[in-house]
Amino acid sequence: MKLKELKIDTWIGDPTNCYLVLDEESKETMVIDPAGEVEQIKELLRIMEGKLKYIYLTHCHSDHILGVTDLKKECGGKILIHREDSEGLNNPEINLSPYIGVGEIELEADSRIDDGDLIHLGNLEFKVLHTPGHTKGSTSLYCEKENCLFSGDTIFRGTWGRTDLPTSSREQIISSIEEKIMPLPDNTIVYPGHGMMAMLKDEKPIYLELKPKLF
Repeated sequence: MKLKELKIDTWIGDPTNCYLVLDEESKETMVIDPAGEVEQIKELLRIMEGKLKYIYLTHCHSDHILGVTDLKKECGGKILIHREDSEGLNNPEINLSPYIGVGEIELEADSRIDDGDLIHLGNLEFKVLHTPGHTKGSTSLYCEKENCLFSGDTIFRGTWGRTDLPTSSREQIISSIEEKIMPLPDNTIVYPGHGMMAMLKDEKPIYLELKPKLF
């Protein structure tokens, strides 16, 4: 697997992490949360010789989806999002587009995914984990072969995502982390939607031993 990360400024004060994941044999590629900077994404695809297969959205917030329309128009790829967040793609009250100062977003998913679905890029397999809490349709994407988790805004290094937004729930996000993410192997690398990557073994004490959050 080849992995590239772009930090994309969406004017909320905390850049969004956009990830390009490529299977080296087939060159099939998935872009996770293209928040903008489509020309940079296209250039990375060109350098990697990637064939865009999927545009994967961890949730429907506008600071994660702003570049989707242009990227799909210019590079193709199927848009994937959990069915419970698909309605939020075109609802400004849910996707928060007014909050970050952009116009209405018109976007439709090509496929609505569910918990346990498997997504394939060549020889790479990713499992969808429905991890509601930040939004009701938030998901994380786990690759056992590469020991990595793309967590969106569910879990960050030392903390968890906001739960004061439409369709969010503190109880759900803690449950999602404890029941879906904490059981993963200690050596899992967490690639979050914002901030720095983390090792899951360093996050487990926060949730399993009730130790203070790390910053």
